[in-house]
Amino acid sequence: MTAVSVSRRSFLAASLAGGAALTFEAKLAFAAAPGAAEPAMLGVFVSIAPDNTVTILAKNPEIGQGVKTMLPMLIAEELDVAWSQVKIKQADDNADKYGPQFAGGSMTTPLNWLPARQAGAGARAMLVAAAAQQWSVPAASLTTGEGMVKHAASGRSITYAALAPIAAKIAAPDLEKVPLKNPKDFKIVGKPRPGVDTPAIVRGEPLFGIDAHPQGMLYAAMVKCPVISGTLKSFDDAAVRKEKGVLAVVPITDGEIPAGKHNAVAIVGDSWWRVHKAREKLAVQWDTAGFDGYSTEGYAAQAKALLGATPAADLFRAGNADAAMSKAAKVVTADYAYPFLAHATLEPQNCTAVWHPDGKLEFWAPTQDPGTARGDIAKVLGIDPASMTIHMTRIGGGFGRRLMSDFMIQTACIAKALPGRPVKLLYDRTDDLRNDYFRPAGWHRMTAGIDASGALVALKDHFVTFGENGKPMRAAGMLASEFPGPELPDVHYGVSYLKTNVTTGWLRAPTSNAVAFVFQGFLDEVAEAAGTDLPELMRRTLGAGRKFPSSDPDEPVFDTARARGVVDAVCKFASWTGKRSTTPGKGRGFGFYFSHRGYFAEVVDLTVADGQITIDKVWVAGDIGSQVINPLNAEHQMQGAVIDGIAQALVWQPIEQKAGAVTQENFGDFPLIRINQTPGDVAITWVVTDNPPTGLGEPTLPPVIPAIANAIRDATGKRLRSLPLTLA
Repeated sequence: MTAVSVSRRSFLAASLAGGAALTFEAKLAFAAAPGAAEPAMLGVFVSIAPDNTVTILAKNPEIGQGVKTMLPMLIAEELDVAWSQVKIKQADDNADKYGPQFAGGSMTTPLNWLPARQAGAGARAMLVAAAAQQWSVPAASLTTGEGMVKHAASGRSITYAALAPIAAKIAAPDLEKVPLKNPKDFKIVGKPRPGVDTPAIVRGEPLFGIDAHPQGMLYAAMVKCPVISGTLKSFDDAAVRKEKGVLAVVPITDGEIPAGKHNAVAIVGDSWWRVHKAREKLAVQWDTAGFDGYSTEGYAAQAKALLGATPAADLFRAGNADAAMSKAAKVVTADYAYPFLAHATLEPQNCTAVWHPDGKLEFWAPTQDPGTARGDIAKVLGIDPASMTIHMTRIGGGFGRRLMSDFMIQTACIAKALPGRPVKLLYDRTDDLRNDYFRPAGWHRMTAGIDASGALVALKDHFVTFGENGKPMRAAGMLASEFPGPELPDVHYGVSYLKTNVTTGWLRAPTSNAVAFVFQGFLDEVAEAAGTDLPELMRRTLGAGRKFPSSDPDEPVFDTARARGVVDAVCKFASWTGKRSTTPGKGRGFGFYFSHRGYFAEVVDLTVADGQITIDKVWVAGDIGSQVINPLNAEHQMQGAVIDGIAQALVWQPIEQKAGAVTQENFGDFPLIRINQTPGDVAITWVVTDNPPTGLGEPTLPPVIPAIANAIRDATGKRLRSLPLTLA
């Protein structure tokens, strides 16, 4: 996701230059003096009420990953207030004011770990300076705690609220130089904190996009071309307009087709159920020429033919893999495959918008990337991006789906056609499943050479994926630096492309969720052929501590020492012996993966009985750097990612396509994981290293999928090489 990759230094520089983003600005503004009804504003993120409670804005979208709690924790820690004093409010989208606001790539922690702390520390420094000025004492003689400044020598103390007007007149410090707390002194960071929205969610309070209900709101349902990329020829809405409650019929676009065309028709009225049912009366003709020939069977046949040919292009080449294979003591070859998958969010896509009389647009949207949506909407509608207000609601499941702007573009089209009235577009479940941005399918032909000592010495992968003009489609690529390629002397990663009309997109742990299965599953085969187990093959291949740069300049280096650290940790944690199971139907498997800056190794214990696979326990060792900011949320993130991985491995069914259209309709043919399919225990251990903290939304997921496949091999002797993993 290079579009959202920002270095900490460039992020701070841009923030300081623009007076935005997690900075404690020199131009502080206060709404009122202490004692007045209004709280005092310190910069853009912090306000202090007369009762000394502190409201901190959470700038990024909350999608269940916990950032609405985590980001304010960082600011509150360095501001030196008690967590009990803190109230949290969701910010609207305003990148000029707050800096980048998105939920994707597990990037919130690495982008904000220092800037958020520096913002809190800068505010604290100015409050201390204000107290020093008022008392005519050195700032170094003052201490802070629980929202107060204290002078031990005189026994005086004063609240932050009382100091705010003085602090407003003091120049902001250089945030790059402002002193930060030693982690050993943390009182908030590193302590388990429940999610700030949890009580409201339990009470059923309206927090999500689907709950938005501005006064006078209308409802919209859509009829979209069933063939992906097809467009509207004509429609007859005479019968629809006679239906009770129907107020308008509007042709719309999702922005994925040529400008000036439409690929859906929205029906607007006073009740969602009425407009939903009225869709049955709409007569539509679609132009699907050139898009109705794509099918799941066709892709499989084309992929099979391509795998038997020479790759169309190189991803990575080192040495001479073919020559090394000819000299190897053993050669292992296997084909792996994985299907298209949907996101299937529990909250279907929705958005509410109003086109105001002055031509400005206002949204209530469960978006993961409001900034990109703002630009996309402006391009489609031909309006100024600054003319929009985007209220970010809590998101009821996204997993990458809501990084896309289609549902907001569609709503904007409807709102423009009905100025002055808020309109909510709500997908039904079939709309959602058939109009997703799907995780791309892929095929791999893997070949490995092993020397007489059992070491992996050569590797080839012919990767067949989707793309055009020599470039992969969104989320359909693979890093040229995929482990263990750069660590080996003779490697060839080649690629060939298929065409498709399917809209593709990022699914939680994108690329990694599929490629981890292929590479770690195949390496388990290599280890077996070499007479060892996968952890030991990993150790041999990783070798001594080395660092390998990524093929993507925006991605971090791969540190073999950190990788080996989690491999060793999980083996110790799970009492891994490397011996095959001697109990019928019982199996144990291992998987490792480095993604989204996190190093994770996992062991799966499972049972196979009567053709059914039951996950008994998952052991996880993770290295996300020097600090786990919120241990409670971290545990939840890891458990959730493991369960998502199990669902991808065992439960979710391939998205099928016929004549250019997706065939799935509901959860009956795209089932979600049930509670009885989850493991009884997900045991977690941390490998703490001296590295900046990184995110947790995604990197725990990829290793569990190959670990399950490898455990099935241990339990049954069968090697499953395509997802989902089924014994039928």
